[in-house]
Amino acid sequence: MALCEYEAKDGVALLTLNDPPANAYSHDMFREIDDAILKARFDENVHVVVITGKGEKFFCAGANIDLLAKATPYWKYNFCLHANETLNRLEHTPKLVIAAINGHCVGGGLEVALAADLRVVRRSAGLIGLPEVALGVLPGTGGTQRLARLLGKSRSIELMVEGRRMKPDEALAMGIVNKVLDDEAFLEKALEYARSFCPPAKAPLAVGRIKRAVQSGLEMSFEGGLALERELQAELFASEDAKEGFVAFVEKRAPQFKAR
Repeated sequence: MALCEYEAKDGVALLTLNDPPANAYSHDMFREIDDAILKARFDENVHVVVITGKGEKFFCAGANIDLLAKATPYWKYNFCLHANETLNRLEHTPKLVIAAINGHCVGGGLEVALAADLRVVRRSAGLIGLPEVALGVLPGTGGTQRLARLLGKSRSIELMVEGRRMKPDEALAMGIVNKVLDDEAFLEKALEYARSFCPPAKAPLAVGRIKRAVQSGLEMSFEGGLALERELQAELFASEDAKEGFVAFVEKRAPQFKAR
């Protein structure tokens, strides 16, 4: 059984965490996630990656606690290191990544979602939060860093030290998720949203470079970020899509992008 199912269709790669009901992750699952990310990255017909969980109860409950409880400190450290490497790959792959949060999204599950560029959530998905403090540990798969970059220091510390879990509408108001979608046909709606970033309506080369400019640029100095922006813009100016975009604007018609 695949722990991370992979399906590519209509420009979108769908990665499904497959260990229901909790979809808790393990070392083996992260190896499969890593392989799926690379597969999507090198597929020229894939423009957007969507990651979701099997079933409706959990998007992901985080790490398999039974597994961690029995592991040595050395193994736990390396497990977290591998998880961080995989989520960094997800975050920096030059294609838009959308987390389709279909159920509870807590602990390491939210850390997976935070590594995505955008997060959409099912209205009755359940709870969202980083409650690791209740186990005597911190969110160790990038949660402290990504949540703070998303919400700022004080609000992020508050949420993590309280171990607070919230419902989708509160997570939306706080800026943790981008959209709340109705329950009916949730995944299809999430995939439809993902397809809206694919050609011919949208230029995925531009979408991917916007992502790279933000994800990489914010880790640089302001001047370094501007230099990266100029470099990426130069690449886009040389693309067929940019030429089509300018011509379509002048001709007052909808552009037909080709991801070239």
